[in-house]
Amino acid sequence: MEIMMSNDDNQRHGLGKEERALLAKLREVRRKQRAKGPEPDEPPLTPGQRIADLVAATMGSWRFIIVQTTILLFWIALNVAAYIQHWDPYPFILLNLALSFQAAYAAPFIMMSQNRQQDIDRLHAAADYRINIKAELEIELLHQKLDELREKEVLSLTQAVESLTALLQKQDKN
Repeated sequence: MEIMMSNDDNQRHGLGKEERALLAKLREVRRKQRAKGPEPDEPPLTPGQRIADLVAATMGSWRFIIVQTTILLFWIALNVAAYIQHWDPYPFILLNLALSFQAAYAAPFIMMSQNRQQDIDRLHAAADYRINIKAELEIELLHQKLDELREKEVLSLTQAVESLTALLQKQDKN
């Protein structure tokens, strides 16, 4: 079903060529989806994606921060207070090496997880945009239908007034 409007209607209702094309495309996608049935939400995660998500979720938690802080304080306390054996004396070079190693391996995992989440968010934003445009266009169509109903109502009221006026004029002549 093609929607035909004059330029005046396009300006009044805000429907341009792009909006009409998008509405037609969205309707075609809806028809295809109805014909095919529901699609699976998302493809299953690869092992690398699952590991990246797990690392990002673990390292981005308060539990990890508390456990790591406890280990670091324990490490420093043992090396400062140890009278007999200092395995990592101040300036804690071994501790710096361990933390650098942890950061070097954690950063790529976290970035992979963030990139994947960014891709998912981009797809959701695009879908939300299409839905919002469709809703806006459907509202415009509803406004058009209401305007048409209002015009019909005004026309019928005008005809009723004219017929009543004609009846009154006939009664006044009689």
